[in-house]
Amino acid sequence: MKQARWLAIPVLAWTAATSAWGADCPALLQGSLPELRGKGQIDLCERYAGKPLVIINTASYCGFAPQFEGLEAVYQQYHGKGLEMLGVPSNDFKQEDADSAQTAKVCYANYGVTFTMSKEQPVRGTDATPLFAELARQSAAPKWNFYKYVVDRQGKVVGQFSSLTKPDDPQFRAAIDQAIASKP
Repeated sequence: MKQARWLAIPVLAWTAATSAWGADCPALLQGSLPELRGKGQIDLCERYAGKPLVIINTASYCGFAPQFEGLEAVYQQYHGKGLEMLGVPSNDFKQEDADSAQTAKVCYANYGVTFTMSKEQPVRGTDATPLFAELARQSAAPKWNFYKYVVDRQGKVVGQFSSLTKPDDPQFRAAIDQAIASKP
């Protein structure tokens, strides 16, 4: 009987810590998305809480798809400073393949993406995944593919950029610098 009580204390402490951690997770990062490659889930809070983040809604057959190369260059340049990047394919604008393997080929093989990508998700309207519903609440819903959201370490959008904004745009880069400089 003594042994059972001894084991209960660490379990209760772990449960309390887990609950407190969940309470500290910003609304933007609550939830998960399916990985583009594999069968696992991207736990947004676990992976991105306290980190500067760029989120992009993507589409393999969009005319802006070559931005993958510039986004990868941004990721490589800033990742050492703590920046994370998340690409979320969407067929909301009818330019994404229904086959995740084909989407992965476009992202990883054709454009050399190394940042995290999810499987296709709705990003607009009432069907929007909770991540994009919160992005819309904080700024605006994407009006097309390759909208870019820069998020600070507290999970707040500090910059939103249209499809026309290229990854080397000085204002986009300034928002990234602001997110990196933010306090957790």
